[in-house]
Amino acid sequence: MADSVDSYEGYCVKCKEKRHYEGEVRISESGRRMARGTCPVCGSTINRILGKA
Repeated sequence: MADSVDSYEGYCVKCKEKRHYEGEVRISESGRRMARGTCPVCGSTINRILGKA
């Protein structure tokens, strides 16, 4: 299940900095909502766990 693309801020492990990125909301295997996208600088995947709302 994927919702519309939105802008988020998350920590890029490869760059070791917080980045703003375009991502889509997904449901993880454990049932949590996560925003998943790519880092605009290095291209690695960024995941951010969202609230339950």
